Amino acid sequence: MAKVKVYNMQAEEIGTQNLSDEIFGVEYNEPLIHEVVVAYNANQRQGNKSTLTRSEVRGHSAKPYRQKGTGNARQGSTKGPQYRGGGVVFAPKPRDFSKKVNRVKKHGALISALSAKLADNQVTVLDKFEIASAKTKDAQKFLNAFKFVGSVLVVSAQNSDAVLKATNNIENLNVVNVELLNTYDVVANKNLVLTQEAIKYLEEEAE
Repeated sequence: MAKVKVYNMQAEEIGTQNLSDEIFGVEYNEPLIHEVVVAYNANQRQGNKSTLTRSEVRGHSAKPYRQKGTGNARQGSTKGPQYRGGGVVFAPKPRDFSKKVNRVKKHGALISALSAKLADNQVTVLDKFEIASAKTKDAQKFLNAFKFVGSVLVVSAQNSDAVLKATNNIENLNVVNVELLNTYDVVANKNLVLTQEAIKYLEEEAE
């Protein structure tokens, strides 16, 4: 069981926290993480793009001019892709890109990613994450206090409207409720900040 330092919003050490090996001591499984992340990205795709083929373009199908004698290449219709307003070759059509991944795999990938973050010393534990003022400058003070390098993901048990407003305009700062935490969020951000309540939730879910 790993023991890490606990900080407040001002980057002051205020205690320690034991982390369960069931969540933060799992062997790194890159193929599983890759599978879950690929499925997550695929499920974000709308798949609703659509253009017209030559058979669907509005208009007539009469020959634009006679077959021979004009000096031009022979043409059977103005609906072809070589004409302006004609159909598209291999036109994209609506399709479902979604991929299914079972719950066991999702959980396994998540705890593997969390364990990798801890092993790389990229996990910071906070007693709580609160910004009552709802001001961006106060959220920036938090980042400046810890001197993070790269993007930051803050995971807490519950985020108030003030927290969401304060962090919304900071490009490298992302905030998520622990119930919505997924593998992609963990691997897409370099620094992972967990509140003590979020850790408690993760450990209870693993039991």
